[in-house]
Amino acid sequence: MTQSKPRISKAVIPAAGLGTRFLPATKATPKEMLPVVDKPAIQYVVEEAVAAGLSDVLMVTGRNKRPLEDHFDRNYELEEALSRKGDENRLKKVQESSDLATMHYVRQGDPRGLGHAVLCAAPHVGDQPFAVLLGDDLIDPRDPLLSRMVEVQEREGGSVIALMEVEPEQIHLYGCAGVEATDEEDVVRVTDLVEKPDKADAPSNLAIIGRYVLDPAIFAILRETRPGRGNEIQLTDAIEKLAADETVGGPVHGVVFKGRRYDTGDRGDYLRAIVRLACEREDLGPEFRSWLRSYVTEEM
Repeated sequence: MTQSKPRISKAVIPAAGLGTRFLPATKATPKEMLPVVDKPAIQYVVEEAVAAGLSDVLMVTGRNKRPLEDHFDRNYELEEALSRKGDENRLKKVQESSDLATMHYVRQGDPRGLGHAVLCAAPHVGDQPFAVLLGDDLIDPRDPLLSRMVEVQEREGGSVIALMEVEPEQIHLYGCAGVEATDEEDVVRVTDLVEKPDKADAPSNLAIIGRYVLDPAIFAILRETRPGRGNEIQLTDAIEKLAADETVGGPVHGVVFKGRRYDTGDRGDYLRAIVRLACEREDLGPEFRSWLRSYVTEEM
């Protein structure tokens, strides 16, 4: 009898970063809690995981990240106050975050890089494939990237990473993949990975963006991975070892994403994300777009 592959159900969200690019706002507020219109960035990420069928979510946090836990917990005093006022609309919004998923938390302790943060999830994940979602990357819900990655992993096994074409001049900001084509236009076979290469050394212009579906074999590799760029344990270095020897944890594929992505880890992109999402909201969009047109025309 052929043993069926385990269905992916767990998502890991590393959220232990200090958010230094947003100081002083992030001195006492986690960067993941900065609002994108009227929801914190981290809630968009959890909603994406749930939409892909991953209802078991582990956040890897650090010091001063307690507001993340509070946000996804119940706030009975606030709920009671809104209920007494008859404010059902805001009550529903408050309750949405606590009802989204089964949330778990573990502290990273020492900030030793993304690879180390993922390794902290090993006891929770066990021997199942799992997804990793970086909180700085928001993927528009109309472009279901993670669902596509889960589909590819469940069919092909191994690991799947999200890739996006960038200008060659920007590739030094990302992990970069060397790839081979497959029969599917949006799926490639990953043969090599390089963390933040110089333009001349990049194997392609396909950058790794913040979504991964990983085979649990990654944990054994991460335990043996030495600190790399930035003196941190790089997840890219561990995945490169999987790509070099698929007998360890299966093949590594990439899904080439051409949809809408918002990088909220960059101040400029964070502002652009707010403007784009606000413009597309039914309750805010019409009035906001009208004001924006006037502002650009008259003030700029």
